[in-house]
Amino acid sequence: MSATPPESLLADDEHLQVLGYEGKFDRSMSLWANFALGFTYLSPLVGVYSLLAVALSTGGPPSIWWIVIVACGQLLVSLVFGEVVSQYPIHGGVYPWARRLWGRRYAWMAAWVYIWAMIVTITSVAEFGAGFITSLFGIELNAETTLFTALGLLLFALLINFSGTKGLARIARIGLAAELIGVIGLGLYLLIFQRKQEFSVFFDTMGVEGEGSYVPVFLASALAGLFLFYGFEACGDVAEEVADPARRIPRAMMMTILVGAVSALFSFAGYVLAAPDLEGIVSGEIADPIPAILESTLGTVGAKVFLVVTVLAFVSCVLSLQAAASRLLYSFARDGMLPGHTWLSKVSPRSKVPTNALIVACTVPALICVLIYFNDGILVPVTSFAILGIYVAFQMVVLAALRQRFKGWRPAGPFSLGGLGLVVNIAALAYGVFAIVLLAKPDSGGTFFQNYVVLIGLAVVLVSGLLYLFTARPDKKSTAPEGDAREVAAEIRRRTGRVEVQ
Repeated sequence: MSATPPESLLADDEHLQVLGYEGKFDRSMSLWANFALGFTYLSPLVGVYSLLAVALSTGGPPSIWWIVIVACGQLLVSLVFGEVVSQYPIHGGVYPWARRLWGRRYAWMAAWVYIWAMIVTITSVAEFGAGFITSLFGIELNAETTLFTALGLLLFALLINFSGTKGLARIARIGLAAELIGVIGLGLYLLIFQRKQEFSVFFDTMGVEGEGSYVPVFLASALAGLFLFYGFEACGDVAEEVADPARRIPRAMMMTILVGAVSALFSFAGYVLAAPDLEGIVSGEIADPIPAILESTLGTVGAKVFLVVTVLAFVSCVLSLQAAASRLLYSFARDGMLPGHTWLSKVSPRSKVPTNALIVACTVPALICVLIYFNDGILVPVTSFAILGIYVAFQMVVLAALRQRFKGWRPAGPFSLGGLGLVVNIAALAYGVFAIVLLAKPDSGGTFFQNYVVLIGLAVVLVSGLLYLFTARPDKKSTAPEGDAREVAAEIRRRTGRVEVQ
């Protein structure tokens, strides 16, 4: 990696000025608060709780290794993002990165896919979180209580986000503590004091492959990791609210991946090794095994305490998702790329947050929650698209970065991979394509719609985005900089008088 003397760095506002913007936000978010935002968005507690039974029934205990595989792949992606955000520490993440690395139309499609993926993710987390909240307060879970609890969760997160960056950072840190207690703390307790299985079980397929090869079954269980490791890019979505973002955000993104991987491994392994009836889980007879595992290992009171921790994690996850989505909408609107962009790009002079974009990031998921209330069958289809959409948007940035490298771009931010950048970029793209293929692979055994629902969802979003792009032509109304990676890098080097050390 290149070494950059601290005195040669641009000041935050000067760096923003080089990129064509002026500072409007309160830079009160520290490295740890930025890490907490990304980590609670990634939320290994929510991910493991949601996926454990499906992963085990599909691929057996060896499906845990997908956590390691995907963490390594996404770490490569975070390294590429780190170089990009270090040169472009501006709000919005995927959208401005794609715009400055490629161009307006390309950025429009990347952001369009990513916005809808984030909106749907907010909806699904609120819907699933409603089950834990109603359980905590002893409320019967039905369609009505799910709807009103999900709406309440969205509104509660909106009010916290309205309070400003400091309020967001404070709750994110609380959510981080809850996540670490719920995944690492509980995982260690289960591993040390409640272990009922041998560690060799993680190399035992337990017959899930039947009479055939285990390879297709193992590939089918990839969701054990693929559904876990995203959210780290949220660290860059709030770049203009972070002090010294060019150095801190790359660190925060990598910390999110590494700590998230350790947390998920402890949690997944703890549940598996503490399961009193692992065979029943793998066979699919036990559809929701975690409550039974917690009840048998922690007792009624302990399980209730863990429920409190889980609710805190869900609240923090929705909060972080709303914050990230609002900054993406703000960045998109600031460049004149959305209908109502003047309204969406307004920043509150009191709280220094994009309140109107926050309202949209709460209202649209709330409307989808209402649609789900009238037809709960659409929950799976809409959420199935979300993860694939996020991976597609990520890889659009990775591809754009690789394209610029072939044109001679050398990242000029304080975080740089130096000569390794090209190799890492190619490896990150190869991993991303592999992940997209796994996510998009049609199921079998159901109806055509059930088998192809993920691809249908992505197609709908892509086609609608293209139709709007080529009819409304938002790109023609936007004059913000684009495709200037090499020029900006040269200007940063000129202003800092810095010579890159390989």
